[in-house]
Amino acid sequence: MFGIFRKKKKVYGPPVYLSEPTILYHTRTEKVILEIIEEKLGSTNVILPSDYGIKDVSDKIRDVEYVVAVAIYGKFSSLVCKEVEKAKRFNKKIYTLDIASKKEDSITYYFEEGVPEHIEWLDPEETKKFFDEFLGEDFMGIAFRGFFLGYRKNKW
Repeated sequence: MFGIFRKKKKVYGPPVYLSEPTILYHTRTEKVILEIIEEKLGSTNVILPSDYGIKDVSDKIRDVEYVVAVAIYGKFSSLVCKEVEKAKRFNKKIYTLDIASKKEDSITYYFEEGVPEHIEWLDPEETKKFFDEFLGEDFMGIAFRGFFLGYRKNKW
């Protein structure tokens, strides 16, 4: 009912830094990612950059055991690329969570140790182009129909 009455989840497990594209901040997908991290790495002790707004918190990577880098359709955004490079410099264990929509009603998540070879590393210009196409494809229904009527196809 009210957020102040919501029970806080107990924090446990090794510290994990979630490196995700900004378009996933505070979405249903982010919640699912946290559940996957809890299941696969046994941790709810996750540093979420989305909790800090647009402020750069990548320095916190030095204080974690694991970095989970999120790819959409096999592509790392330029921000995720920078954070993965930083994690490599700090010799952190990196996991990749690749998000791919295989069917209209579902999203498929692939969780792997390391960075698979098929992952494409985007520069800032490529990231902007990819996000523009991605947002146009997946969120246009919200903009036109969802405001007044609701939009059921929004799966992200």
